[in-house]
Amino acid sequence: MAPRGLSTRPTSDRVREALFMSLEPLTGTRVADLFAGSGALGIEALSRGASRVDFVEASALARRALEANLERLGLADVATVWPLELPQGLKRMKGPLGAADLVLLDPPYGGGLATATLESLGRPGVLRTDTRVVAEHHVKDPLPDQVGGLACERRRRYGETMVSFYRCTERSASEAEEKRP
Repeated sequence: MAPRGLSTRPTSDRVREALFMSLEPLTGTRVADLFAGSGALGIEALSRGASRVDFVEASALARRALEANLERLGLADVATVWPLELPQGLKRMKGPLGAADLVLLDPPYGGGLATATLESLGRPGVLRTDTRVVAEHHVKDPLPDQVGGLACERRRRYGETMVSFYRCTERSASEAEEKRP
């Protein structure tokens, strides 16, 4: 279930299937689903073995649909829904983002939200080394190859939709402290 209107643009079944086939295996992974909408991406991750998903959605209407979807599917106990505006709300997500193995990013097309959110995620100390970030965006909205500590590894085009796959290449501050003698 997704709310009606133009503010929520669910990922097409074709793109979602191709995306998750390229990400498997997901067993035991922790996922953050940013700009979650109805939760289709994060719910798909849970159905493929992810252990937990933190959903972030600013729209109250979309959050209600997301929460109803989680309840209906019996997934509410392995999910947290955060009512945050992004990218500025990422500051409140330090714990979940620091624990995430995979971040799914599907902002509204245009307006620079994808790039701004990637810039926030690419700052030192936000993500662990090797955390994967997958950003869905319009082909006319190109994303940079390098954003702070995030490096783009590949891109896939599906019609007018582009999916860019990033990996965190820099150690976070907490990882650096853990490695000190």
